[in-house]
Order: sequence, then structure tokens, then C-alpha cells
Amino acid sequence: MSAGSIVAGCLAPHPPHLVYAENPPQNEPRAECGWEELRWGYERMRKRLAALNADVLVVLSPHWQTYIGTHFLGVPRFDSKSVDPIFPNLFRYKYGLDVDVPLAEAICARAKERGLVTQMMRNPDFRVDYGTIVSCHMTRPEWDIPIVGISSCRSTAWYSVEVMQEQALALGQATREAIEASGKRAVLLASNSLSHRHFVTESEVPEDMTHEHIYNHSQYLWDMRLLDHVRAGRGQAIIDEMPEFTVQSVSETDAGALTWMLGAMGVPDYPGEVHAYGTVIGTGNAVVSWVPPEEGASS
Repeated sequence: MSAGSIVAGCLAPHPPHLVYAENPPQNEPRAECGWEELRWGYERMRKRLAALNADVLVVLSPHWQTYIGTHFLGVPRFDSKSVDPIFPNLFRYKYGLDVDVPLAEAICARAKERGLVTQMMRNPDFRVDYGTIVSCHMTRPEWDIPIVGISSCRSTAWYSVEVMQEQALALGQATREAIEASGKRAVLLASNSLSHRHFVTESEVPEDMTHEHIYNHSQYLWDMRLLDHVRAGRGQAIIDEMPEFTVQSVSETDAGALTWMLGAMGVPDYPGEVHAYGTVIGTGNAVVSWVPPEEGASS
């Protein structure tokens, strides 16, 4: 069996508004339009990923929060309905997804070997979180390959961003080792926004883009600083500045998804492709892909 590889890592934000505006058959509410820059950015990223022939999506979501260790979906198939607790008017989504349980178990075991607390989630009635669903839908709306779902161990809440980083980097290394041993081609999805201070009221028509803008200028400046590192290939600078970025921009990077993905990819020293940047209810969101040079040359 040939060695597996991470063929791409993606920053794949999960605002349910994006699925709502796409009007897929799985989602009950209907929209007129909205958030086109981000939605079209996802379209551009999908075209980039299509040539890479991935076997599995591996996604870490801030909205599957576990406070005792990192958990992994461990049931082969989930069919249910996801209703966003904040935006039930926008997101009532009937999902059916397959899980690559052997790969999930392998990552779980490798992470445990590195000293992390890990556990497989074996409840067949578990309701998959909307962050996982939105990121996977926007990246691969066909749902034609399995996923590995990873929880966010809330070490930032218990300890600090620095502890989160240490654990997320170890989880990333374990993820890489398990994927390479599996022989599979994997795309990693860091399911999070960048700056994450958001509005507390909603416009009468949610998709009315005259109401949409970044929450404040300082958040925008922090987002642009991080994306400048992305575009210049300064992965280590992102890791070095992550604690301050997370605190100053009230960022969803506190969940560890972006650190995990960058760590699994060996902290890229080549540029990421920024397919889009835009706001949803005041939060800053970027759709980004990192494709290793050897994969980009062959695609």
C-alpha cells in the first residue's frame, strides 16, 4: 500500500448563512441571495480541490465542544436533522454522512500515544454539530466521500491559548502520521471564522447585504495581518502570533482548528490561496486552501 498524504488543508468557515443562501435541497429555509463573495470563494476552492482526488475529509469543528479530551466520530453512518440553536430560521438541515471510522480510530490512537486524552464517540443517535456539517457541505456538497469528525477540546477555556496550541499541534502531528499510514488522500478542514465578535440583532431580511459589514475596524486589521502571513507563506508567523490574534480579535481560532491543520501540514512555508474574505453578522471569514507544492504540480 502506498503512503497516504494530506493533499490540502483548508480554512473552511461555517456560518450557516452560507448554506441558507445556497438553497440546497437538504435545508428547509429558502433565501433570495446573500454573502456571495464567500459562497463564490467556496466555489473557487471546490474547483481547486476537485483535481486532488481526495478519499476523505478530516474536519475539526469549534461547535463540537468537549471538555475532557478530544473525541472522534466513531459510527459509520449518521442520518438526522441539524438545527442551528441561534439561527433556526436559517438552518434546518437534513444530513446523511459516512464516517471513515478506521482512520478516526487511527488518529485517536496516535494522539493518545502523544499524551493527549482521546475517546471515540460510539453513540449512533449523536447529532453531528452544524460546524462540521456546514464546512463539509460548502467544501463537498455532493457528500460523496466519508469524513472524520474531530471535537474541539476546550483547553483555551480551561487553561490558555498557549496550552490549546501545544495540544492542537500534537493532534496535528498525530493526524498526519495516521493519514500517511492509512494510504489515503485526505483534505483537512479547519472549521472556523477569524475575528468573531458579531452582531446581536438580525435584520428583518437576513440576506439583506446592506446590513452586512465587519464588526469593527480593529478586527479587520487583525484579519488582514493574519491573511498577509497566509499569502506570503509565513506559516510559523501565524503560529507565533496565534495567542495574541485569538485574544485581540475574539477569534474562533480559540478552538484550535487552524493550529491543528497547520501543524498537520508541517506548518507550511508556502503561500495559502485566499479564495475569499467576507463578513457574516460582523465576523471575519476567509476561505483558504494550502496545497503542498508536490500536489499542486501533479493536479
